[in-house]
Amino acid sequence: MGQSSSSCSSSNGHEIYRPIIIGKNRSIVDGDDDDLTLSLPDECLGSVFGKLGCHDRNSCSLVCKRWRCVDSKSRNRLVLLARSEMSPCLPSLLSRFNTVSILSLKCSRKLLSIDDDALSRIPIFLPSLKKLKLKGCVHISDDGLHAFSLHRPPLLTKLSFASCGFGAKGLTSLLSNCPSLQDLTLKRLRKLDATSSTPASSLWVGALNAGGDDGGDDHRNNTGAVVAGSAKREKDVHGYCYKSLRLERLCLKDLHNARLFIPLILSASASIKTLIVCRSSGNWDRVLETSLHGKTTSISEIQMDNVQMGDAGLLAISSSCPDLQLLYLSRTTDCTDDGLSAVANSCKKLRKLHVDAWSRFGSRTIGDEGVFSIANKCSQLQELVLMGIPVAIRSLNALASNCPGLERMALCNTDSVQDSEMAFIASKFLALKKLCIKNCPNVSKSGIEAVGRGCPNLVKLKVKRCKGVTQAMVSRLRFQRSSLVVSVDAGSILFDGEGISLLASSVNEDEQGTATAMANPNSARSAAAAASTVAATHVICSSRGALLLRSKFESALQLGRRRRPNEDNAS
Repeated sequence: MGQSSSSCSSSNGHEIYRPIIIGKNRSIVDGDDDDLTLSLPDECLGSVFGKLGCHDRNSCSLVCKRWRCVDSKSRNRLVLLARSEMSPCLPSLLSRFNTVSILSLKCSRKLLSIDDDALSRIPIFLPSLKKLKLKGCVHISDDGLHAFSLHRPPLLTKLSFASCGFGAKGLTSLLSNCPSLQDLTLKRLRKLDATSSTPASSLWVGALNAGGDDGGDDHRNNTGAVVAGSAKREKDVHGYCYKSLRLERLCLKDLHNARLFIPLILSASASIKTLIVCRSSGNWDRVLETSLHGKTTSISEIQMDNVQMGDAGLLAISSSCPDLQLLYLSRTTDCTDDGLSAVANSCKKLRKLHVDAWSRFGSRTIGDEGVFSIANKCSQLQELVLMGIPVAIRSLNALASNCPGLERMALCNTDSVQDSEMAFIASKFLALKKLCIKNCPNVSKSGIEAVGRGCPNLVKLKVKRCKGVTQAMVSRLRFQRSSLVVSVDAGSILFDGEGISLLASSVNEDEQGTATAMANPNSARSAAAAASTVAATHVICSSRGALLLRSKFESALQLGRRRRPNEDNAS
């Protein structure tokens, strides 16, 4: 299959040449329609393979030699289980797929992964490699990463390491020898966390060694950075750092030594555009102050999630990031209205703001005053997510007046949002397209109905865990505005007494028709009593619980309907 015979045939002693050229070095004979893909060029067949899933594509590569060759040449992404037994056959496998530009090697941390020798050969067999991801490769050390970086892959732009076994030395080699690197993601690097607790980091020492030594003694200051002994040497070191690193995105997750990244952020501050820090311990106020102090950067996106950072870090961001467009603050420990106001005064290009307010031991946190400052100073705001912030009418009025392009808004985990605030949103936010109300217990059906009558450009309304929302109101709103997508969490629906009684009666009727109900007459009375109890206490089910109850009741109804005809026939 997939192979054609000779394109020449004979008739009455005369040779007749009847080829049909349908691709590069491809020809079939008229009437040979066993394999319809022979009429496709290799490029088209490769595009078809690209639409298939992993298992289907692997099966197609076993059909014939042509399909195997086309599959090998058209693969752009390769994901491999990087166990230790893969090391010997990795070179032959990569030589087969030598056009791959995205390579992902994954292994369980409980198993032996590929070794340093296998990793060092990857750039030889994949000259077009652009993205490399290693996950769970705990047996790859600094030596393997150093050997990999010595090949200086020219097209490598993205690196992602999660739960690997190397430390600062290997990372320094990569940063020094990969000139085209733009995206770096580091997750759960325990050896990097276990680096010496002295303030000087290995990354900075590597930069010093690469920048040259012209004499002078170094000393460490109390911020964790190495200060050069002479001004000339400091200038050379900083010049080297800025020329060698062209990082545009840096993502740090689940790391526990913040001081190590001061020189990395400092070196990449001229080119970095996105900084993401998630669940990484350490004093990030000091990191941001040391890395960004006195510089004007091109950072446009900063995400700080569950880290120790306060107003000092926000002040460093506001003074160094005038082009900031996205700010994400989630469970930052010490941020207050003062820090957010400083961001509002300096970052006038802010388009997206996510704030999840959280305080330690009931201390001061971000409130309505910070939101009011953002509304007055950031007129280009398009997306606003506020969690745990007591929003008042004054802030909403400023948002509606000064942010005409606000299209997406979410108000979550607050008691201050009531029906009056919902009515104000409905009447003033004319450009709003998506609105999410989550865990606002004082919002009732009248507030949601007001939103349905207002907000002319609203296309999606999402309500989650709001106890005052009823199923009847949701159905009415969907009927009134058919173009509006209403997404209601099952935990937000308040089942009134009528709905519960109807549900209980239907269940009781089905139960009476079953053999179980006939054997135990008290089951119907027990179900009715339970239903009346539920109706009296207004139980609010969670989403999973509500779905489980729904599936159980539907199964009981279907079972009752099946048994009724059988019992009628038997009688």
